[in-house]
Amino acid sequence: MAVNFLREEKIWFDKCKYDEAEMQYYERLNGPVTRTVQNPPATQENGASNILRDIARARENIQKSLAGSAVQGADVELCSRVTSLEKENQSLHKEMEDLRLALSKLEVRLLTVERSSASIKPAVCPPALHSKPVPKTPEEDDDDDDIDLFGSSEEEDDAETEKIREERLRQYAAKKSTKPALIAKSSILLDVKPWDDETDMVKLEECVRTVQVNGLLWGASKLVPVGYGIKKLQIQCVVEDDKVGTDLLEEEITKFDDYVQSVDVAAFNKI
Repeated sequence: MAVNFLREEKIWFDKCKYDEAEMQYYERLNGPVTRTVQNPPATQENGASNILRDIARARENIQKSLAGSAVQGADVELCSRVTSLEKENQSLHKEMEDLRLALSKLEVRLLTVERSSASIKPAVCPPALHSKPVPKTPEEDDDDDDIDLFGSSEEEDDAETEKIREERLRQYAAKKSTKPALIAKSSILLDVKPWDDETDMVKLEECVRTVQVNGLLWGASKLVPVGYGIKKLQIQCVVEDDKVGTDLLEEEITKFDDYVQSVDVAAFNKI
C-alpha cells in the first residue's frame, strides 16, 4: 500500500526555480536592493543540476524498489499456488490408495465366491417315478381289442355312482335345512328432541322404551345438551332388518307428542 502511494506521489522537481522567481518578485515590490551574490550563476546551475541528478537517482531507486516489491508479490502468489497444488496432489494420492485397497478387497471376495460356487456340486435329478411306456406288440394290441370297454360291468358301476351321488345330495340338503339362517341386524342411534327445557326427560325416556316390537332391543342412552338449557335424548337400539325399520321407530316414538318434538337417526350401522 505504501509502495502504491509513493508511485502516485508527484514531486516538485522545480522548487529552486520557483524560489528564485519568488525572490525576484519581492525585490521588485520593495525596490532595488543591493544584494551580495554569494555564489556565481555557474555555481547555482551546478547545484541545481546536482539536485536534479539526486532526484532522478531517487526516482530510479523508487522504481527499482516498486519493481522488486511487485516481483516479491508475484513470488508469494506463486508459492501459495504451489503449496495448494501440493496439498491437492497429496489428497489425490490418498484417494488412489483407498481405491486400490477397495479393489483388492473386491478381488478377494470375488475369488472366494468363485471357489465356493465351484465346490458346490450340481444337484442330481431324481429318477423318474414312472418309466416310459413300453410299446406293445401287435399281438397285445389284438388282445386289447377283444376287451369290451362298454360292457355291462361299466353300466353297473355308473348306476352305483349315481346312487352315491344322490345320497350325498340328500344328506347335504338335510344338513343345510337344519342350519339356522343368518339374521341381518343393524345398530341404530336415535336423537329424540323435546319441546323445551321444561320437558321431563326421565318420563320421555320411559315413553320411548315402552315401544316394544318383535326384533327390537333397546340399549344404552344419555342426555346431550343442545342449547339454552335444552337436552336431547340419545338412545341406542338393535333391530332385525326384516322386522323393524327406522320409519316404524320414528312413527311409534312421535306418538308421544306431549314430550317428543322430533326423532332423527344419528347413526346407522350394519352388524
